[in-house]
Amino acid sequence: MAAKGQFVYYQTAKGYWNYRLKASNDATIAVSGGTGYKDLRSLKAGIESVRKNSGAKVEDQTLKSYEPLKNPKFEIYLDKAGKYRFRLKASNGELICTSEDGYASKDSCKKGIASLAKWAAEAEVVPEE
Repeated sequence: MAAKGQFVYYQTAKGYWNYRLKASNDATIAVSGGTGYKDLRSLKAGIESVRKNSGAKVEDQTLKSYEPLKNPKFEIYLDKAGKYRFRLKASNGELICTSEDGYASKDSCKKGIASLAKWAAEAEVVPEE
């Protein structure tokens, strides 16, 4: 049996629902974007959107002159600490997930995007224990 990733979901102190996409080695690949979902149905729709859009093209916003792509898309950008990060936007432009941590190199950030695409497709949706 092939190893599977997991979308692990949980409720925040303010009552919103969020998730983390984890690889089979328990490493967090991505987290839900924004403040969270109002209910579990919305959260699960968000997860399906990640699955559906995980093969989106990549817009590299670290380049001086980049061509903006239509949504859905991944955006690679530099955070305030100078680390590379990615975010995935759905076809309606809504932020659906983002990298949890920054990457030291653009190449490793791109590998994070590839990892998301690999693990999201077959990941189980489970509550946090």
